[in-house]
Amino acid sequence: MLHRMSDEDEEQLAALLKHFLRSVGERICGAPSPQSAQEILLHLEETDNNFHNYEFVKYLRRRLETSLGGVVDEEIRKLSREDGQHAVGSGHDAIVHAATGRSRASTQYQDATQTLRTTVTAAVECLVSRFDEDHSRKEEEMQHGRYADDCSDSDSSFNQSYGFIRQEQLQTLAEKLDSSHPKEVRREAVEVLRRAPPSDVLSCEGWPRLRHNLCVALTEPDPELSDHVLQFFAKSFSSSPMSVTQEIYTSLAKSVESSFLSLKLSFPSGAAGFDINRPEISSLLKRMRLMNDFQKEATAFWIRHPEKYMEEIIESTFSLLSLHRDSPEKFLEPTHLLALLDVQATWFTKWMHGSYSRTVVLRLLESKYKSLMEAALQQCVLYQERCQRCARLRSEEQHNSGSDASSVYSGKELQYALVVHSLCVLGKVVLYANGRKLFPIQVAARKDPVSLTDLVVILTNIMCQHPQPFCHDSPHTDTLCPSGLVMATLRAMCERTECADQCLRQTPVIQTLMAPVVQALGGGQSKLKCPAATLPLVADVLARIVNTHGGLALFLYEKNLLVGHGERSTAAHVLLRYTLKLLDRELSAPGEGEGDSSRALCGAFIFVCRQMYNTCEGLQVLRAYGLHKAVAAAWRKTSSLSETIPTPVPGNNPATSTQELQDVQMWEETLLDSLLNFASTPKGVLMLQQTGAMQECVSHMFSRFSKKMQVSRFEKFGYGVMVTQLAATTAGATALQRSGFVRALVLELWSALECRSEDARAVRPKPTPMDPIDRSCLKSFLSLVNLLSSSQSTWQLLAGQHLANKSEYTPREVPSSVPDLIDRLIAVNSAAKIRALFHYEQSHTFGLRSFIIDNVSVERNHVLVRVAVVGGPSERRLPPRALQQGDDPYPWPMFSSFPPPTCYTSDPPRPQQNPLGEILSVLFVLVHELGSVTSPRRTEPELIDFFTSPQTAKTEDSWMETCRRLYRKVVTAGHHGLSATVLADLLEKVVFHLSKHSTACCFSPPGYNKALETSLDCVALSPVEILGMDVCLRYGISLKLVQQEDSASHLTLLMKHVKNFLARRRIPVSSPLLISQDEYPGYDWLTSTVFLMMSGDWQRSLRVLRNLSSLLTSALLWPASIYASVDLPARVAESGMSPLYWSSAHYVEMLLKDELQLVHAAFRMSGFTPSQMCVHWLTQCFWNFLDWPEICHYVCLCALMGADYQVYACLAVLKHLQPQLLQQTQARQMQVFLKEEPIQGFRFCDYLDFMELLERRYRNLVLSDMKNIHNPDQ
Repeated sequence: MLHRMSDEDEEQLAALLKHFLRSVGERICGAPSPQSAQEILLHLEETDNNFHNYEFVKYLRRRLETSLGGVVDEEIRKLSREDGQHAVGSGHDAIVHAATGRSRASTQYQDATQTLRTTVTAAVECLVSRFDEDHSRKEEEMQHGRYADDCSDSDSSFNQSYGFIRQEQLQTLAEKLDSSHPKEVRREAVEVLRRAPPSDVLSCEGWPRLRHNLCVALTEPDPELSDHVLQFFAKSFSSSPMSVTQEIYTSLAKSVESSFLSLKLSFPSGAAGFDINRPEISSLLKRMRLMNDFQKEATAFWIRHPEKYMEEIIESTFSLLSLHRDSPEKFLEPTHLLALLDVQATWFTKWMHGSYSRTVVLRLLESKYKSLMEAALQQCVLYQERCQRCARLRSEEQHNSGSDASSVYSGKELQYALVVHSLCVLGKVVLYANGRKLFPIQVAARKDPVSLTDLVVILTNIMCQHPQPFCHDSPHTDTLCPSGLVMATLRAMCERTECADQCLRQTPVIQTLMAPVVQALGGGQSKLKCPAATLPLVADVLARIVNTHGGLALFLYEKNLLVGHGERSTAAHVLLRYTLKLLDRELSAPGEGEGDSSRALCGAFIFVCRQMYNTCEGLQVLRAYGLHKAVAAAWRKTSSLSETIPTPVPGNNPATSTQELQDVQMWEETLLDSLLNFASTPKGVLMLQQTGAMQECVSHMFSRFSKKMQVSRFEKFGYGVMVTQLAATTAGATALQRSGFVRALVLELWSALECRSEDARAVRPKPTPMDPIDRSCLKSFLSLVNLLSSSQSTWQLLAGQHLANKSEYTPREVPSSVPDLIDRLIAVNSAAKIRALFHYEQSHTFGLRSFIIDNVSVERNHVLVRVAVVGGPSERRLPPRALQQGDDPYPWPMFSSFPPPTCYTSDPPRPQQNPLGEILSVLFVLVHELGSVTSPRRTEPELIDFFTSPQTAKTEDSWMETCRRLYRKVVTAGHHGLSATVLADLLEKVVFHLSKHSTACCFSPPGYNKALETSLDCVALSPVEILGMDVCLRYGISLKLVQQEDSASHLTLLMKHVKNFLARRRIPVSSPLLISQDEYPGYDWLTSTVFLMMSGDWQRSLRVLRNLSSLLTSALLWPASIYASVDLPARVAESGMSPLYWSSAHYVEMLLKDELQLVHAAFRMSGFTPSQMCVHWLTQCFWNFLDWPEICHYVCLCALMGADYQVYACLAVLKHLQPQLLQQTQARQMQVFLKEEPIQGFRFCDYLDFMELLERRYRNLVLSDMKNIHNPDQ
């Protein structure tokens, strides 16, 4: 129990209470009433972070712990015994709550609180009595001649600095503040107001008169009086409602405006300075400083008040800033002082940030205060002209700014501050649509109005002519430098699509930015003051514009630059030529000519080119310049240079050699990074491989990837796209493996599966994952899918590798390669492997899913059927991956031995139906058959008659055009009008006709003689080919395309003949890559497709393939025919990269960006590439993705319509899949969906119009480039 305190304890408690009240005085001084002050004290623990550190609070806590601690402990023990266990979590909270309730109901609690209340009351009474004594003594003193402050503190017992003031006293103070009274009386009146609560002062009836007298006092020459008034206003801003603060702010603005009108301060000129310590200037600055502080803070609360208050504040500000005298003499204006106080216009930036205030600001600027925009624009125009007029402006400004007194500003310094302020204001206005509507603006310095484009040109000229900071000695040099301010504005423009379109992607802007580049390229004398500093800034802006939507097309295709002798060129070509000269050292870095500045300049312009060549369309325009070769040569030179730099030794200056080595290494990394970005496109991967630096570039990428470094300041999705592009090729997969990337991926995956942290608390375990792939492992899984999606990369990483199959695995043994991963997670065929897994079920399930995209248990049957049964979406039936509802949850038979059950190639098994349902099904089939009998006449005979007619036109063009017209007519009439026999005849006739015309032949026809047949005995088929033939025969027999008797021998003969004559067209390969051997890696799916189309006639199939091999189409439709071919350059042939990847797939990505923007964005976000998926489809001729009729149409389309139709066919498929792709991207399942699911409902006849549209748009580009397959660099 609390006992009665002694007098000494009461004194101590009173002192603690007094100190506590003083500490919280700032919080309660502005309370409008005692009740409000009481509420603040009651909720002080919630609002004051320092509450528990007050000595008074600590005292109370100690007293309560002494008297009630034992009671609370006893109650907790009782409740714990009743509950029977020591609970945690919510149970623990319930015990604490119950113990608290019982303790508060106890007798000890009632006695303790009563005693404590009595003790604290006694301490409060002691403080009040002392306060009354002090107050009476002060009154006696004031009655003996001292001025009374008219404040009554009788209602307050806790504050010695503030007292509540009566209305009559405020009326008296307002009268004493009148300008007719002596200064001493007015000072004392203001002092009383300063000590009174602002809420009492501002709510009195005499406030209007009081405010007027206070504003008059602000303009008085007495600095002490005006300072006290400003202190009162500052205190009122923080504790008054919006209506009152608005009145105070407008009053301040009017007082400042009246002071400017009455003082008529002249603007300093010549050697004269502007001293801010002058009394009248100091008073103005203090008032404007208070206004500026309020301007920057008002945005935090004015959204909670009616718009009229905000509008009055904004309008009073604009009214003050628009103050201007029409006089030949130049006067100081409010904008000059505001620029000194807030040079970067932070107040305006905050006002423009939120839509609530921005709308009002722009509306007032347009309707009433457009003169502010005119004045700001006028400053920028005059500054630009001054920059162009004065060749040595910077040195003059530095000479004039060297005043010893920091409080004195020259006229040029004031003007420069206003220019900076104006730049910041204009930079914010033009970012918004309503701000851009203010243009064009008429200014006095120009005859014609200044448009948006003119403004950007002005800003660009300022950046180019004045790139260096104004004063080098200033600590804020960078923030006040014109180039930095302009760059910040231009960068913000680039980030807004609409703003960039209206302001930056304009021909005059591009011409202005490119003018220094064109001049430097032509060898003329630079007009720039500091080209070494200016040109990198120009390059930065150009790179950002290129990276905007539509900016790339402007640079690539619009010939808007005059490069001499009347020749016009695109910006892309000029940039590339200039970059090449910098790389070749034919054009040294302008300016100082030092190596570091030259490298920085060269790197900046390479980065601009990089924004172009890392896209398909940009690389298409720029590849003829051979930039990749120049960058590679510069990298080799730099790499050798870094080896010649001597190692620092004692006695010499180590800093010099160390810095030189760092500079060279940084330049080397810049060049490697630039080379690496060629891998963003399929054709770029080929170009990177041709440089011989692919391994170094991939190692550089892995180094940055390991350090979690960003790809570039514009790339948002990491290295996923580059890794996927590289993984699509043999050389890229090899480089990824050697760099350590594959090992890091395997380790990351293993860590996510097997080394996950255990649950920290057993009472809250993590939920068991229900999906085959846990979300924590999804990223690693998708990375593995991207890596192994290409057959070439999979073959490269797995060929010739053996599984360990050890008898024992230690827990610390971690896989480091893909074969190791297969051994530990997929081929789990021993008890030792099971024991070595910490999470067997999850890890083994993940392993199966990673390679065959499936789960275990019931889904094992799905896996086996998917592997064994071949066919399109309607040609095979895959069992579901989960049990179904009903009495028979899984009616599908298990597949455990060949052949697979017939239900997987015909109608699936159905649960027992009622007889009525079966009758209706039969009637439906009969009606369908009768409808087909009475359907319109088939159009097939017309095409057959054309093939057999002797009146066929003799010229190639007319025959092909007629054939194409009839084909369009037939396929648009539906598939029932074109049989498999006619499709086979069509392919044979078209290939034969084209092979007989030299203009259609791209490659030399294969030689044939009887000796080839005798050499067939020496031709051996690989295990892969034998396996592929087995798949082909099973597919053909299931579709009744071939007979079972002789098909195997006929297909074997065909494969040997094809392999024999293709081998004679290959060059000897000296590449160290495993996959690039004499034989084509993989299976020749086109040969099997033609064999089935010709109904198993191997001789007819061979004739078709021989004729096809001389056509351009064969290089893309038939990858095996062009592999390591003599018709390709040696380095391209040795790379093992197929034209299917660096030509067809390249154009798929290029056209996809223009035609299907959403699909392109979905691929980009997923890190997967359309090129890799298209290579997958096209390499296997859409087997397992489309039904057989569509596969035949695909082959005929490419042969009949042209090789470029392969590109259009892929785009048609992606267009068909667009809704599903967008949905799967959101679920992060795009790769799985594309790799696993067949293409449902797709028919080429439905998209023939779309493909013909693409032909009209892009054939001149795509087909002409395909014809240069002999020389891909052209």
